[in-house]
Amino acid sequence: MGGGAWKVAYADFVTAMMAFFLLLWILNMVPPETKAGLAAYFSGERNFDSSSTSPVSNNPFVNITNKIDARDFKITEVEKSHYAIAQKLKQMIMADAVPQNASGINADDVGVQLHVNSDVLFSPGTTDLLPGGEKVLSSVLSMMNEYNLYLVVRGHADSAEAKPPYPSSWELSGARSAAMVHYLADHNIKTTRMRSVAYGDTRPLKPGTDEKTRAVNRRVEFFFHRPEVMTYSVVY
Repeated sequence: MGGGAWKVAYADFVTAMMAFFLLLWILNMVPPETKAGLAAYFSGERNFDSSSTSPVSNNPFVNITNKIDARDFKITEVEKSHYAIAQKLKQMIMADAVPQNASGINADDVGVQLHVNSDVLFSPGTTDLLPGGEKVLSSVLSMMNEYNLYLVVRGHADSAEAKPPYPSSWELSGARSAAMVHYLADHNIKTTRMRSVAYGDTRPLKPGTDEKTRAVNRRVEFFFHRPEVMTYSVVY
C-alpha cells in the first residue's frame, strides 16, 4: 500500500504534461494577430476603465490595427469603418501628433475612442491649451473633416487639481470638454455633430493613490461614432 504513492505523483506529472502539450498545440493553431491581441490584453500596458457602466469596452484588437487588412475578415461595413478610424488614430499617435506615452485607443461596437492625458492638453487647473493640446485638436479636426463622424468629448478631472474659478472637478472637466468642442466649432465643424460631457473624477482609469495614477485619470476622451447612434445613451 505504502509503495503506491509514486503512482499518484506520476499520474499528476503525466496529466500536467498532457495539459502543457495541449496548450502548445492550441497556441500553434491560433492566428498571429489573435496572439498579439491576447498579449496586449494581459500586458500591464492595456487601458481599462474601472467603471462597470463605461460605454467603451477594452478592445486589444485595436492595438494591432496596423497589421489588419479588413478585406481579409468577414466583418460588417461598420466594423470596417471602425478599423479604419482606429488605424488613423494609431497613425496619429505614431507620428507624435498625439503623445504615445499619454494616450490610448479603445473601441466597441458603437465607435472608437481616443483618450489623452489632460497634462498634455492644458496648463494645470485651467483650460489654457498647451502646444501639445493644439496638435491633438488639429489631428481631431482632421479626423472630423475626413470622415462623416459624430463626436462626444468627455472631460475627466482630478479633484485635487481644481482651483478658482472652478470650485470642483465637475466644473473643470466640463470647461475642458467644452473648450475642445468650441475649438472644433470655431474651425467649421458643425455643432450638431458634437456633444460635450463632464464626469469630474467619477470614472477613474486607476485607483488614484499617488500623483502618477492621478495624472492618468486626468484626461479628455474623444469618442468618434456613427451619426445614426447620436441619440443613444450608450455614447455618453
